[in-house]
Amino acid sequence: MTGESSSIDSTRPSIARVYDYLLGGKDNYAVDREIGDVFKRDLPGSVAIAFANRAALTRAVREIVATTGVRQFIDLGSGLPTADNVHQVAQRRVPDTRVVYVDTDPQVLVHGRALLEENDRTRVVPVDVRDPEGIRNHPDTRELIDFGRPVAVMFSAILHHVNDDEDPAGIVRYWREQVPSGSHFFVSHFRSGNNPETAEAEKVLQATFGRGRWRTDAEIAALLDGLEMLEPGIVPAPLWHAEAPGEGWYGDGEPELTVWERLIAAGMARKP
Repeated sequence: MTGESSSIDSTRPSIARVYDYLLGGKDNYAVDREIGDVFKRDLPGSVAIAFANRAALTRAVREIVATTGVRQFIDLGSGLPTADNVHQVAQRRVPDTRVVYVDTDPQVLVHGRALLEENDRTRVVPVDVRDPEGIRNHPDTRELIDFGRPVAVMFSAILHHVNDDEDPAGIVRYWREQVPSGSHFFVSHFRSGNNPETAEAEKVLQATFGRGRWRTDAEIAALLDGLEMLEPGIVPAPLWHAEAPGEGWYGDGEPELTVWERLIAAGMARKP
C-alpha cells in the first residue's frame, strides 16, 4: 500500500481524480481541480454528465441484482470510490454478491485496497482495461469470479477513453467470449452530439489526457455486437431506466434534458 501511495503523481491530472472532483469528492489535487474547473467555468452544465453517468450505473446494478440471477460483477475502470459503489449497491439486496474492481490509477488502488479491509467479497485488480486477458487471468479475478456462472461486465464511462486503434470492440468481444449465457454487459459512453459543446468537451479531454473518442449511438451499440440489446437500447443516460418522476423526467412525464445530459449514453445487453 505504501508503494502505491508513493507512486501517486500530484503534478499530473488523473481522469479518476478529475471525475471525483466533478462529483464533489475530496480525493483530488490542484492539477485535477484546474481541469475540472475548465468544465465548470467554460462548459457550464457539463458537470451533469458525471452525475448522470453515476446514477445510471447505480440503476444498472440494481436492475441486474433485482431481475437476474447474476451475483458477480467485474467493474472495468472503476474509478475512485464514491457514496454508492457497485458492491454496496448490489450487496444491499444480495449480501453475497462478489465484485472485482479494475483500475490502474494509483490513488484508486490505495482507496480500493481499503475496501478489502471491510469486505471479503471484493477485489481490486491493477490491470489496464486494454489488457482483458491480464484482468481475466489475474489471481484475484480467478479467486473471486466463477466464469462458469453468469457475470455482469460493467463498462461505465471507460470505453470512450479507448481509442479506435486500441480496438474497444475487441475488448468487449473478449469478455463476451469468456462469460456464459445469461451474463450482462452495461456500457455508458460519451456520445457525439454534433454541436459545439460536444466538440469543446472532447477537445479538453484530448488535450489533457491525449485520448478520448466520442461515438455515435450506432457506434456505441456496435461495441455490443453479438449480444442481445435490452430495452430501451442506447439512450441518454438520464433516461436509461429513469424512475419517473425524478432523474431526467419533469412535469407530465415527458423527458426534458439539457444538451449536457444528452452527451452521455447508456445501454445494457445480455449474452444469449
